[in-house]
Amino acid sequence: MKGKKGLIMGVANERSIAWGISQKLANAGADLAFTYLGDALKKRVVPLAEKLNSKFTLSCDVEKEDDITKLFANIKKEWGQIDFVVHAVAFSDKSELSGEYLNTSRNNFLKSMLISCFSFTEVSKEASKILNEGGSLLTLTYESTKAIPNYNVMGVCKSALEASVKYLARDLGQKKIRVNAISAGPIKTLAASAIGDAKFLYKWNEDHSFLKRNVDIHDVGNSALYLLSDLAAGVTGEIHYVDAGYNKVGMPDPKNIK
Repeated sequence: MKGKKGLIMGVANERSIAWGISQKLANAGADLAFTYLGDALKKRVVPLAEKLNSKFTLSCDVEKEDDITKLFANIKKEWGQIDFVVHAVAFSDKSELSGEYLNTSRNNFLKSMLISCFSFTEVSKEASKILNEGGSLLTLTYESTKAIPNYNVMGVCKSALEASVKYLARDLGQKKIRVNAISAGPIKTLAASAIGDAKFLYKWNEDHSFLKRNVDIHDVGNSALYLLSDLAAGVTGEIHYVDAGYNKVGMPDPKNIK
């Protein structure tokens, strides 16, 4: 990644998947810019960025279309062209991630879909204006092909996000821009802490995945490094699972059920 420049959206702290990705990219030689939302996150993101020799941090609220437009205008002013964007942004009201999906409120559905799904489309549109040929866009998802307890509206948003990846890959392919997603297994992050019965989820995946372990931010970072680099020059429109093989499990091995 030496000589390549890119944007990381969604670092919250040192346990964030986006932080694991950032470390791998920086270690491989990439120059990084970071976004933050509000002063509280700014106080966390700026010191983390500095650990990776980056002083390029920008405010962006993806609920505001103008913020996204200004974000890429500022990047263009500073860097001209870039090579990649990592979108690790999602939101839902925590109170609606339990109980029944049936009870999802209209307001939370719309807000969750805007932040967790449509923001990637808007980011991709603006980023495509300054991405070099061979550029890469990457977003993060989680199991969307099956119903997961306590995931509710986020599962629906991730399904829409994964469909968006395919359509964006089609639209931007003619510009030689690649679009992919990583579907990571459960990881103990700030975002994951909002999911009910998270401890059970971690233990279940550890016990029943093919590799009999959970993944971590470094596993995801390594796969992101591949997808964002020229090693994946022929890969686009993919949902790449990094979950120790759990997504391929048909049913648990009876001997592992206690």
